[in-house]
Amino acid sequence: MSGGYIMVDVRTGVTYTGGVPKKKLPPDVLEYFVQMGKKGGALGGRIRAAKMSAEERQESARKAVLARWEKRKVAES
Repeated sequence: MSGGYIMVDVRTGVTYTGGVPKKKLPPDVLEYFVQMGKKGGALGGRIRAAKMSAEERQESARKAVLARWEKRKVAES
């Protein structure tokens, strides 16, 4: 759901959905946010890997490979 929200009442488990229109940002502000997002995204993987132990990095790599193989299997089917 683009531009909307989903709210779940924890007590009852009832899901509410609603449409909230997206705000249009001025182009210069949007470009700034895009650049900041790219900057943080470029650093994120290295920082995350530096905080992991060797075993955690290995498990993360294994999950990534399995996800890629599964995607390939689905595409070939």
